[in-house]
Amino acid sequence: MQTRIPCVIMRGGTSRGPFFHASDLPADPATRDAVLLAVMGSPHEIQIDGIGGSHSVTSKVAIISRSAHPGADVDYLFAQVQIRDSFVDTKPNCGNMLVAVGPFAIDSGLVAATHPESVVRIFNVNTRSLVEAIVQTPGGAVTYEGGAAIDGVAGTAAPVGINFKNAIGAVTKKLLPTGNALDVIDGVEVSCVDVAMPIVMMRAEALGKTGRETAAELDADRELFARMQAIRVKAGRLMGMGDVSRNVVPKLALLSAPRAGGTITSRYFVPETCHKSHPVTGTVCIASACAIPGTVASAISTLRPAPQGVIEIEHPSGRIAIDLDADFGGGRETLRRAALIRTARRIFEGSVCIPARVWAGAVEDKRAARASA
Repeated sequence: MQTRIPCVIMRGGTSRGPFFHASDLPADPATRDAVLLAVMGSPHEIQIDGIGGSHSVTSKVAIISRSAHPGADVDYLFAQVQIRDSFVDTKPNCGNMLVAVGPFAIDSGLVAATHPESVVRIFNVNTRSLVEAIVQTPGGAVTYEGGAAIDGVAGTAAPVGINFKNAIGAVTKKLLPTGNALDVIDGVEVSCVDVAMPIVMMRAEALGKTGRETAAELDADRELFARMQAIRVKAGRLMGMGDVSRNVVPKLALLSAPRAGGTITSRYFVPETCHKSHPVTGTVCIASACAIPGTVASAISTLRPAPQGVIEIEHPSGRIAIDLDADFGGGRETLRRAALIRTARRIFEGSVCIPARVWAGAVEDKRAARASA
């Protein structure tokens, strides 16, 4: 017996994954997570028994519903499905998957389209934050065709504008979760910053790297990952996040000077592999860190004074630009604008099948646990 679940697979930015209506998934989080593991084929290194792509950027899920929150049209719950572990992390947001939420919501009838573009107000359930998406809807329908290009994705598509409205302290509720712009962990200077995504930032040279390495070259250096993971776990405790050894947050970034006319260079870790390009939420955080006095990022950044306006982050596949309007100096914590242009595409629509016992079995396991309590 198989259970069929309506599903749309979409690319958002440089990520890809299934989109579900919340009403089509179990309401109970434990059962829902069991279902998502089965959908993606985890735990398995190549997710052979599911639709996951055996990489963190293709093992992501978006769950969408109408919103009851003031100022929002839809709720977006992001789920990072671990590849090798039976674990689903719903603490972080994913800004790339977020790019596809607006088009999905309009295509699904959750938001009415207007000509020539539509604004979709998205409440991210993970971080309790509001994001606006500007979707191209000529004639009142989503168009995916257009001339916008983003590094890390072949070809062009219609632009989707994303503006983070209240991203400070997305997970920890603090701009600087440790209370400091600069800390030292295992002899390495780090900056722990939380804007849209909590990140532990370090100089690439402090870990014996140039910052010019490819993602594949970094992935092959397992000693580097062991050292960074030790720092990440200690940073997680300093940030008030407890034991983060099984969680995907905080993320990690090795920063260095730009070499192609950008503002800063980043090698971003998710955290078990190096991102082949760069995440949206990571872009918001690293760009913001460039504007925070005393951080690793602000010391490396090419712009003086601390950058405002368009900031370009160089990454393994090219660069990503963000329009930042923020003020983090003199004890102020103000983020007025963090806007990016990305693209999205609807790839597949239909039903994904999982063994019927997964949904039913999780319910029975809960009943048995209650009975034995």
